[in-house]
Amino acid sequence: MSTLHRAQLLLELEQHQALAEIARREGRSISDLMREIVRQYRVERYQAARKQREMQAIEGLAQIRERLKDEHGVYRGDLLAEVRGEREGEVERIWRGEA
Repeated sequence: MSTLHRAQLLLELEQHQALAEIARREGRSISDLMREIVRQYRVERYQAARKQREMQAIEGLAQIRERLKDEHGVYRGDLLAEVRGEREGEVERIWRGEA
């Protein structure tokens, strides 16, 4: 376990009673419970910040996509079908010994 540091915490009566009841039920100290709460809070904050960064990145990509669409238009063909057709043609040439 890492070194523990003393901190004084002032709680409302209801908060203290709730923590004391949870700690009693779980056979833990209020301090241990508070450490877990702080740990979980930090994880949630990290995840929320990460989600926000990811959403900003997605929004940035959407803006780039719109700009590219405006500048270059949208390809209306079926690119996947075209690539498959080219690949099938290549396989046929290989089988016939032309490649």
